[in-house]
Amino acid sequence: MKYFYIIALVFMVACAKKEFTAQQIVDKSIKNAGLDKVANATISFDFRDKHYVASRKKGVYILIRTKDSVIDLLTNKGFIRKIHKKTIPLKDSIANIYANSVNSVHYFSVLPFGLNDKAVYKTKLPNVTINGKTYYKIQVTFSEESGGEDFEDVFIYWFNTETFLLEFIAYSYKTNGGGIRFRDIKNQTIKEGIRFVDFYNYKPKNESIQLVDIDKAFENKQLEKVSEIVLKNIKVRLF
Repeated sequence: MKYFYIIALVFMVACAKKEFTAQQIVDKSIKNAGLDKVANATISFDFRDKHYVASRKKGVYILIRTKDSVIDLLTNKGFIRKIHKKTIPLKDSIANIYANSVNSVHYFSVLPFGLNDKAVYKTKLPNVTINGKTYYKIQVTFSEESGGEDFEDVFIYWFNTETFLLEFIAYSYKTNGGGIRFRDIKNQTIKEGIRFVDFYNYKPKNESIQLVDIDKAFENKQLEKVSEIVLKNIKVRLF
């Protein structure tokens, strides 16, 4: 019996010391949040004044945004805008702006699904404690070749070390003068086994605050809320 307890103790210590890679953390988070189902599902929701639909199946996708008579469609083949059901010719520069806008909302709606795209580089940073809880902290950057127009953006994700669920997001961006944003969970809901999250959206009160230190700034109340990211009327159909 004594040896049994010794073996059990060694096993517990080994588990306690186990280190996970950034890839393993993301994979566990996707699985625990049911987001592996997203790859073969149709998801629709309302965000602010627009309606969004994402249909994904076996690597083929169509991401849709509609408002009144305007329909924007982003697929594996490119971007199309229709007004009153007629395709509107667009310059590449304008089409890219619309495409990025559509993709951004769909991308954030099912995070961390998407963090295994080939353009994504994941780096594990030291674990941190926020409001008494411990988090894995992962930085994400993008390759220039496949990372889209905003490939220079840098993201940081915080995953709960107990559940592996994503709880905080931060990113720096260069468009429209640039800046930093930090998102904290407002609410979560489960639809067909998939976890969807609403966020409070913050920016630093002081421009000297760096992205890597934004979690400390959040704890020290050095951020101010600028908006809320809320998905309404979520519907899911699994294939």
